[in-house]
Amino acid sequence: MNWPTGTTLAGKVALVTGGSRGIGAATVRALAAQGAAVALSYADSADRAEALAADLRHAGTQATAYRADQADPRQVSDLVQAVAADFGRLDILVNNAATYVTGRVDDAEPDLARLDRQLAVNVGGVTAAVRAAARVLGPGGRIITVGSMQASRAGFAGVADYAATKAAIIGYTRGAARDLGPRGITVNVVQPGSVATDMNPPDGPFADVQRAANAVGRFGRPEEIAAGIVFLAGPAASFITGAVLDIDGGYLA
Repeated sequence: MNWPTGTTLAGKVALVTGGSRGIGAATVRALAAQGAAVALSYADSADRAEALAADLRHAGTQATAYRADQADPRQVSDLVQAVAADFGRLDILVNNAATYVTGRVDDAEPDLARLDRQLAVNVGGVTAAVRAAARVLGPGGRIITVGSMQASRAGFAGVADYAATKAAIIGYTRGAARDLGPRGITVNVVQPGSVATDMNPPDGPFADVQRAANAVGRFGRPEEIAAGIVFLAGPAASFITGAVLDIDGGYLA
């Protein structure tokens, strides 16, 4: 997708965690199209992250990829500090990195290691990033976390642990909005619905069920989620904080 270019974010520096693919990569491109310098983090997809950063630099955008494991609070804090030091500031944090692990609560042999890592990434990684960003963001700062429609309506069996992690960040976001509001920093959540990515392909085994659950009868595109994130990152959203923006094709309608 060719993003409409603009200057709403000119002079701003944004960090997108998990920015090498899917919604994260679309968000990186959308922020850059509005004039922001962009840092993106990755855990495993080094080639994709470096290629995206190089592509943006070729187009004239300041962009750098950083490796960080979102399950490690120290690495997350170091990531935020490194971005602020390398770019000279940080204005926008997008908490996009997450993992998705399914498993029924009555499983006889649950994969506790994977479930614990999901909690560490989806909740611990977000809280560590917000705390670190709160030390460097100035007035007009923006924090946006990518949640999930399943925090509001599970809808499917086997998603209790994942839904709990996404519900937790809503409560954390609302509390952080109270803490940071007096400083002119907004904190919000975007909740995507079924989005076509390599982790959730529209021709996957559960694709038809997902399409049928949406009012519009289709998967969303990563760019449609990124558009909501860019809006919340911009000056027009300065009076929106502690909010949850559903971009779910009517799944919750």
